[in-house]
Parts: sequence; structure tokens; C-alpha cells
Amino acid sequence: MSGTMAGLLTSVPPLCFAVFGVTAPRLARRFGPGAVVCAGMAAITAGLLIRPYAGGTAGFLAASALALMGIAVSNVLMPVIVKRHFPDRVGSMTGLYSMALALGTSAAAAVTVPLTEALGGGWRPGLALWAGLAAAAVLPWLLFARDHRQTPGTPASARSASGASAAAGPVSGASAPARSAPGAPASARETPDTPAPARQTPGTPASARPVSGASAAAGPVSGASAPARSAPGAPAPAWPAPGAPAPGAAEPALGAAEPALGAAEPAPRAAEPAPGAPAGPHARVERPDVLRITRSRTAWALAVFFGLQATAAYITMGWMAQIFRDAGVSAGEAGVLLAVTMAMGVPLAYVIPRVASRLPRQGPIVVVLGLCGLAGYTGLYLAPAAGAWAWAVLLGVANCAFPLALTMVGMRARTGAGVAQLSAFAQSTGYLISIPGPLLVGVLYQHSGGWGLPLALMAALMLPQMAVGVLAGRPGTVEDEAAAR
Repeated sequence: MSGTMAGLLTSVPPLCFAVFGVTAPRLARRFGPGAVVCAGMAAITAGLLIRPYAGGTAGFLAASALALMGIAVSNVLMPVIVKRHFPDRVGSMTGLYSMALALGTSAAAAVTVPLTEALGGGWRPGLALWAGLAAAAVLPWLLFARDHRQTPGTPASARSASGASAAAGPVSGASAPARSAPGAPASARETPDTPAPARQTPGTPASARPVSGASAAAGPVSGASAPARSAPGAPAPAWPAPGAPAPGAAEPALGAAEPALGAAEPAPRAAEPAPGAPAGPHARVERPDVLRITRSRTAWALAVFFGLQATAAYITMGWMAQIFRDAGVSAGEAGVLLAVTMAMGVPLAYVIPRVASRLPRQGPIVVVLGLCGLAGYTGLYLAPAAGAWAWAVLLGVANCAFPLALTMVGMRARTGAGVAQLSAFAQSTGYLISIPGPLLVGVLYQHSGGWGLPLALMAALMLPQMAVGVLAGRPGTVEDEAAAR
């Protein structure tokens, strides 16, 4: 196989990740992230099982695409699930997830060939065997999806018990409902002494409408003071019922009382509760499409960082063994060196996210990982065989930029919906950026006849990776950026 064709084959996974990963947020809004990940695991199982026995190249590629589709949507939604269910342990849980990925990758590289030989030397049973592990993962995800059916961004406390409003009945002491301004909850009731409010004249500003600071409990008004002044020419507004917020007014601040049992759902355009405010049974779910992720500088920095680290990872996995073999290292030792590179991610994939989540800025970690990659590629250029083990370790450390990127996805968004959009954008855009890398390395290797130019390219890519990683590691969230515009 030529270098160009080998590079093209290495570019297929990131292409599938980019194409299928962008669909994950839409699917999660429709079915819930847990259900989509469960379906992704089922797709991986089916793809791995069908692929070895599919007839012809087209069938093999179709089954591979099915498995890669499952991996793509799962990769995008795992940070969403971590953010929702472990908001105070994003680093730890992302570390566990990343460590499991690294462990699976290194284990597959280490045992696939021995398993194939133990099964008679045929490659088909050796590949199909991995479908069993994917099938074993479907069951726990099936149970998880059954118990968690919310849309992204909906906290668990926002689930409302069906029939609660109907069971509550009318509020004691309330008479016929008062006519309120648009946007006031239907639960607002006028008291016997309260006249019907006058309608506001066209052009009356929202700030001129009556303001009520009472808590959400309908009942007789006592101790009322003078009503708020309205715009010139507008009739004096009547007393609003307790609990009826002024149209356009913000939601209750932190610690505000919940609406009275039986109160109707707030108007659809009510403002979102302040961060940290308790979510009542009718808490407003933030619409994911409100956030324009492509206008966020943090999102773009994170996407480019994700793409450059993915480029380095695919080049390392696809070409490092060949680099060692061309330097005179035996095929067996080259395979072990690649396994060492992959195995470095097992402990570090757990440690790095935990450390990163405790720092206000992740830039220092980005720089350390980038310098390790720069040193590793430089060593491969100067003395590939003499320092092979050192270069393998350094490149293994550099590859841990992947769990760092996943951690920053969870830290650079405040809500579950924001994490879903940021994760899909960063991963899909990043994988698109990474597609030309392995192919370009293959072309340079084939036409130059050596590894000088490819290694120079790999080392040079570490510089922009560090630059955009520092930008992506700054404090703040994409929601805050959107609000500031």
C-alpha cells in the first residue's frame, strides 16, 4: 500500500466523526442523551459484528461507518452526561471516561494479534470478538436511558409530577381571576377589594407596568402601598395580585419561594432563573438553539485545539511504528513502542482532567503537553532509534491533550444544552481540521522518500496547538460570551 493510500485510510475515522458527530445534539434533544448513547453502543456492536463478514469492500466500509457513527455520537454526548449528572466532578468523571478509552485502545493493540492466533489465525473472528464487549455495554446504558429521559439542559429537579396542579385545587380566598397584563401567570387572582386593572395604552413602556414583589401565594392583599407610577396619559393600574410578576420582569432571585401549588406555568418568554436559583417544577428549559456557538471565540479556539491534537494523535497512531521500522527498529519492538505510547494515556488521562478542573486557566497544562510533543517529534528526527523509548513516552504524554480537550468542553459551558452544542461544534469542526493531517504526512513521506519533512510538519503543528489551547483555557463560558454581545 502506498503512503498516500495509507494516509487516506487513516483519515476515514475523523471524517466519520465529523459528519456524524454534528447530529448528536439534535438527536439528544429528541430522544435524550442517554438514549442516543445507548443507540450508539448498539450501532458499534452491529458494525463490529457485521464488518468481518461483510462481502466486498463496500460492505466492509458500510459496517465500519456504522460503528464509527456510534462512536461519534457517544463521544459528543459523554461530556453532556458528565456535566448534567456530575456538575461538581467534571474533572474526575472525564478522567475516568478518558482513562477507560486509553485502556481500551492499548488493550486492543496488545491482545488483538494473540487472540487472532489463538482462534486459528483468521482475522475475521479476531475482529468480531470485540463486538462482545460493545454488546456488554449496551445493557447498563439501556437502564440509564430508561431512567433519564430529559432533554439536554434540563436539571433533574425540573421534573414535575403529573397531575400536581390539578390536585391542588383553587387557592383559598381567591375570587374571579383578575385580568392581567400579557405575560402574567394565570394563577394570579384578584382579591374582593381589587378593581379590574386598566388596560395599558399602546406605547406604554414595560417599565411603567405595576411591579409586585410579593411571593407566589394567592390570597387577600394586606398592607399595600401606593401603586407604581405609569407613563403619562395611561390610566392608573390596579393592584396586581400577589405572585403576578410584572411582564418582562426577571425571575425570582436565589432563594425565592416556589410558585403556589396549583399555579399555572409561567409565560413562555419569562426570563431564565439566575445561576444557582432553585429550579421549580415548571422551571424554564433553556432553548439550545438560542446559543450561537459559531460566534464564540472560545468555541473556535477549542475547536482548533481539538483538531490539532486529533491530527497529532492520528499521525502518531498511524505512522509512528513505520517511523521506527524505517530507522532500523524491529517490527516487534516497534509495536511495543506504539503500545507504550498508547498506555501512557491510561494513568495520565485520569490525572490531567482532575488537575485541569482545579485550575482557573488550563493554559499551563496545554503548554507542557505541547512541549512534550515538540520534544518527541524533534527526537524522532534527530535520533529515532537511539532514543526510541524516550520519544514514545513523550509522545504518549502529548497525546493526553485529548482528555484535556474533553475537560475544557465541560468547563467552558454553563448548561447542559451549552455543553451539547460546544461538544458537537468542537469535535465535528476539530475532526474536519484533522482529516488532511495523516494524508499530508503520507504524501510527503512518499514523495520525499524519508521522514524529514513529515516530522518537521508534525513538530510545527505543536506551536499553533499550544497557542489556541491557551486561548481555550481562559476562564469563562460560551453562554457568558453570548450574553455579552
